Amino acid sequence: MGGLKDQLLKAIWHAFTALDLDHSGKVSKSQLKVLSHNLCTVLKVPHDPVALEEHFRDDDEGPVSNQGYMPYLNKFILEKVQDNFDKIEFNRMCWTLCVKKNLTKSPLLITEEDAFKVWVIFNFLSEDKYPLIIVPEEIEYLLKKLTEAMGGGWQQEQFEHYKVNFDDSKDGLSAWELIELIGNGQFSKGMDRQTVSMAINEVFNELILDVLKQGYMMKKGHKRKNWTERWFVLKPNIISYYVGEDLKDKKGDIFLDENCCVESLPDKDGKKCLFLVKCFDKTFEISASDKKKKQEWIQAIHSTIHLLKLGSPPPHKEARQRRKELRKKLLAEQEELERQMKELQAANENKQQELEAVRKKLEEAASRAAEEEKKRLQTQVELQARFNTELEREKLIRQQMEEQVAQKSSELEQYLQRVRELEDMYLKLQEALEDERQARQDEETVRKLQARLLEEESSKRAELEKWHLEQQQAIQTTEAEKQALEDQRAMKEQALQEAMEQLRRLELERKQALEQYEGVKKKLEMATNKTKSWKDKVAQHEGLIRLIEPGSKKPHLITNWGPAAFTQAELEEREKSWKGKKTTE
Repeated sequence: MGGLKDQLLKAIWHAFTALDLDHSGKVSKSQLKVLSHNLCTVLKVPHDPVALEEHFRDDDEGPVSNQGYMPYLNKFILEKVQDNFDKIEFNRMCWTLCVKKNLTKSPLLITEEDAFKVWVIFNFLSEDKYPLIIVPEEIEYLLKKLTEAMGGGWQQEQFEHYKVNFDDSKDGLSAWELIELIGNGQFSKGMDRQTVSMAINEVFNELILDVLKQGYMMKKGHKRKNWTERWFVLKPNIISYYVGEDLKDKKGDIFLDENCCVESLPDKDGKKCLFLVKCFDKTFEISASDKKKKQEWIQAIHSTIHLLKLGSPPPHKEARQRRKELRKKLLAEQEELERQMKELQAANENKQQELEAVRKKLEEAASRAAEEEKKRLQTQVELQARFNTELEREKLIRQQMEEQVAQKSSELEQYLQRVRELEDMYLKLQEALEDERQARQDEETVRKLQARLLEEESSKRAELEKWHLEQQQAIQTTEAEKQALEDQRAMKEQALQEAMEQLRRLELERKQALEQYEGVKKKLEMATNKTKSWKDKVAQHEGLIRLIEPGSKKPHLITNWGPAAFTQAELEEREKSWKGKKTTE
């Protein structure tokens, strides 16, 4: 009910303002009485002339302001209004009061009837504050709807250009400015009067008359069961059907509620594109002109029933409410931003004052600093002179110290060169001693190897001699065992051959050992010569080192087992033993 009251007040405001001829904000009581009587008539509210007289009875016989008329309007008219009056008739009455005074005299592309419909649409889309205006967002919404209804394309750039040139002193357009904007054809170029009029009528039907969809379809009768073409008009809770689209001859209504449903039917009885609307007490069979129209009507009726189940208003009213809430939210955010900006501006002014005070203090400090700087410069000049004197003396001392350092550096370089030479010599001596030590170790290893080989050779020879003696004794013992002994001899000979083969291998190993020994001997001699040469050098250079000398270079004794296998005493003993054996034999 609150929304209906707001819409009624907007139209009444236009009528009240039109009666205010001198723009003083007041209207004579006689005019208000006539206005109140007309409002009661069109709104179907019982008229109480006594209450009107009682309400305006006072000592002041002058005109009444809008604020003074509102208590009576609310109490005796608006609070008694029911939703059973003709809204078009009510709007037309208010329009008649205000159109002559406000409608522009310049020629327009729309008729007065179209202007009336634009005026009613303005009241629907305008803001809930007075004087009434329509904001640019709602203007854009309305122009878009009209452009779509005319089958044209929306020119966003053109509207943005219009918004740029919009008067910044105004928040929106009045109803008469909106009528002039649409009537001058600025946003309907290339369209004829009839197209523009049809578009205004279509938008008017949707926004004001709550027409969600309309069009011709065939309906099956309930009594005669014949098919008749009707003009159907779908509204939020009813489908009305008429003889023609002029809506003069109404044939019936289909009342919709949340229990209704719509279903598609297969083609039958020569009729196509059928669908069924089921209500509580009746069922209606309808045939659309084509499949597209059929689907559009089914979808529109289904959406209407769904909104009834949810208790939601028509889509255009819900969208308008959302846009208003969004604008309120944006306005609140803008006011909050302005408040924050004011706070920041106040804080900025305080900062500016603080900065001014700081600037004055800085200027005073700068003047004091200038005086101190002057004194400092004078002191600096004196210190500079003293510093130059000290610097000259320091340069002289530094020059002397540099000469001494250069001399010491030269001596140090000579000393370091001497140390490096001695270190190189020491390293070379260590390498020579290491070579000699390694040669002696190699010689000792070869000597041990040679002794082992000689010992093995001696044991093999003794074993061979023993086998030979045993063989001779076996042959002389008996002829009867000749065959067995022959076999044993063959075995012995084979073993002897193996022993001889082994002996040859030992001989080869002995020769290899001799070759190794010769190599080690040569290395030892080379190391000895190298050590001797270094000994001479060191003796000539320092006279501090005595080298390890190799053994005697006298010729070694050589036997059939190899060089240096026996000492001289051992050889003499063996020679005596051989001679004794020969004498015995």
